[in-house]
Amino acid sequence: MLRDLLTEHLSAVEAVVRKLKEVYVERYEEEILTDNRVNLRIRIRFKSGYLLELNEANMVEESAIIRLYYRYHFQDEKNRLVFRYDNAPHFPGFENFPHHKHLPDKVTDIIASSILNVIEEANDIDTSDRN
Repeated sequence: MLRDLLTEHLSAVEAVVRKLKEVYVERYEEEILTDNRVNLRIRIRFKSGYLLELNEANMVEESAIIRLYYRYHFQDEKNRLVFRYDNAPHFPGFENFPHHKHLPDKVTDIIASSILNVIEEANDIDTSDRN
């Protein structure tokens, strides 16, 4: 049961990455630590020069996947931040602490976004910039 949840999650992420067009996957690492713990590290380079780095540590507890840590960083071809989602505990005043999103000129309080949504968000930005 526990392993099935993690396998489903990893399969869903891999499927979304495989559907991306005009990208080069520089790194795709699934580190299975135990039956209920996995780390995921992905580095995707878009043809336009954008870079998306995805890092998360997941654990299964009581039939649910819990993200222990995540960092989803997206930058442009000149290495300038486009956005970064993470749960580093450095904005304790936010309502949804520790979840937040860094933008080029501010940090915003957010409800945690899924890795699948972040991949789609980055792809949408890349696609719109190419058009």
